This record gives sequence, C-alpha cells and structure tokens, in this order.
Amino acid sequence: MDSHQFNQWQTLLENRTGVCVSAQRKLFLQTSLGMRMRELGIDDYQHYYEHVTQGPVGAVEWSTLIDRLTVRETSFMRHRPSFDCVARYLTQRLAQRPAGQPLQLWSVGCASGEEAYSLAMVAERSLQAHGRAARDYGVWATDISARALEQGRQARYAQSRMTQLQVPERDTWLRPLEDGSYEVVANLRERVCFSRLNILELAQAPIRDLDVIFCQNLLIYFRRWRRRDLLNLMARRLAPGGMLVIGLGEIVDWNNPLLERVPDDRVQAYVRRDGMESLE
Repeated sequence: MDSHQFNQWQTLLENRTGVCVSAQRKLFLQTSLGMRMRELGIDDYQHYYEHVTQGPVGAVEWSTLIDRLTVRETSFMRHRPSFDCVARYLTQRLAQRPAGQPLQLWSVGCASGEEAYSLAMVAERSLQAHGRAARDYGVWATDISARALEQGRQARYAQSRMTQLQVPERDTWLRPLEDGSYEVVANLRERVCFSRLNILELAQAPIRDLDVIFCQNLLIYFRRWRRRDLLNLMARRLAPGGMLVIGLGEIVDWNNPLLERVPDDRVQAYVRRDGMESLE
C-alpha cells in the first residue's frame, strides 16, 4: 500500500465512520484490508477501494469490511469504577423517581454487548434494592458493526471476558454452557435492545430523555473536534438529571453548560443540571 492509497483509505474511513487511522496504524489497516482482499481474490488495494466505493455491491462490501475494522475487544464491567459510579447515581435517581417510570440507559458503541449487559446488571440490582420491579428499565445498545451486534444478541461469551466480574455476579447473570462458555440469562437479555447506528448519524437517532449514556473507548478513535461535537449531542439526549459516562481521559478540553462533572477522579462522568446532589 503506497502513501496515496493509504490516504485514500484514511479519508474514506473518516468520512464514513469518523474513525481517524493514524500513520502508526497503517500496518493494522493494511493487514485488515489484505485479509478481506484475499477472501475476494483481489490483489490490488486500488482495485478493492474502487470495488468498495461503487454502487450497491460496494455498499454491501463496505458493511462487511466495517465489521473487520471496528470490532473492539471488551469485557464485562471493563472499568469497574465507572459502573460503580452508575450504581451510586441510580441509587439517588430512584430515590427521587416515582414508581412505574422506567429507567432508560444507552450503551453507545456497544461492540459485542458486554458493556450493555453490564449496565443491565447495574440497573436491575439498583431496582431490586429499591423494591422496584426488576423489569422497570431498558438498555439501548448501538454499534456500527452488524457482526458485533449479532454477537450481542446471541449473548454467549468466553470466560476470559468475565475477569472483572465477581463470582456472585457471574453466577447470578450468566449460566455455563457445555462448551465452557457462558450465556447471559434470559431476563437480562430481554431488557437490552441491539440496533445498528453509525455514530456520525447520532443527530438522527430517535433515542432521547435518557437516564444514563455510557460511551467508553470509542471517542479515542476520533479527532478532538469531532469528540466535542458528539459529546454535545449526547448531552442534549439526556433527561434532566441524567448522567453521561465516558472513558477516563478520552477528552480533557471539553465542557458543556448543560453538564456538571461528577467530583470523582476515578471516572469521567457528567450529570445534566437540574437538581442532582453530589455523587461523592
């Protein structure tokens, strides 16, 4: 892959997904493209670029390629302090909330679903602690990768994805299968809705008035100006008093007048103004 071809692919990926592939990741891009090209019997990067960018056949191939380029490694409760922060928030949220009003949570860039199911675990545990109906919540889980979403719907995971789960959590929310993997229990799966969404189309997403938006290890792939734009859009999707949680250090030069940062150095979380007390 010469520099011109690399620049072509860089531009295409950023324009269509927002992901910025740095020069340091050229080998990753070249390897990923090369694997797919071999499957198709294509031996020229330029030929494959033209194939991907032309007509309906190209659109179908683009969807397949995105699955290869964007699926991220993740695990249950990957950053425990962030999920603990959500649990504390929901404790306060439910204390102020009339019974029968369901919680709405959103996992943005959910990959293969572990993050979304972790949010469901936190929500269900919080509802049970308040004596509320355990089904009184829903989790939206969105990603650009159709393959990742299908993995999430299947809800089957290797034990290696559970290193951050405590044994009682694993035994409560997952059941062992004969092949050594685990499956998320049915009542948790029923509360998570997986949908395809390109983050660049966030403004058109019909999801709003959310209690929690959880978006970690996604913004790091975007330019700083795009991170700010996306975060501002997410802020407007929160219900009054709702919480936005991102990866620690994913952005350091952003603030939004709608939001107040949670005073906890272990997490990067913000609450939409309108009467939430301290979450320390």
